[in-house]
Amino acid sequence: MRSSLPWLVLLVVTAAPASAHHSFAVFFDDQTIIEVTGSVTDFHFTNPHAIISFTVKNAKGEVEPWRAETNAVTLLRRRGWTKDSLTVGETITVEGWRARDGSNYMRMRTVKRADGTVLGTPVSNQRVD
Repeated sequence: MRSSLPWLVLLVVTAAPASAHHSFAVFFDDQTIIEVTGSVTDFHFTNPHAIISFTVKNAKGEVEPWRAETNAVTLLRRRGWTKDSLTVGETITVEGWRARDGSNYMRMRTVKRADGTVLGTPVSNQRVD
């Protein structure tokens, strides 16, 4: 039993980081791109993925919370994003891939300000895990 302890420790230590990052295809529908417009409520510029929280009025006029997962902060910085790129209350249109479970969650492809300006360099048609 004692000789298997180092292997068990190694397995636990290496498995934790692997579960922290998820596969795009498992969570998002890569065949359908949606566009959602709403008001920013929060922007977490942190790894492994920054998160944009915003509210959207649905077809019934009810306000729904949405979240958009972005790329890693290092990639966003290369595309011109900063922690101050979005401000609470700002109206944005987020284009991206919707969560497979139908929840109000998506993977961001582009973000446009109310004046039509695209924030940063848009992600190509190819998804980036």
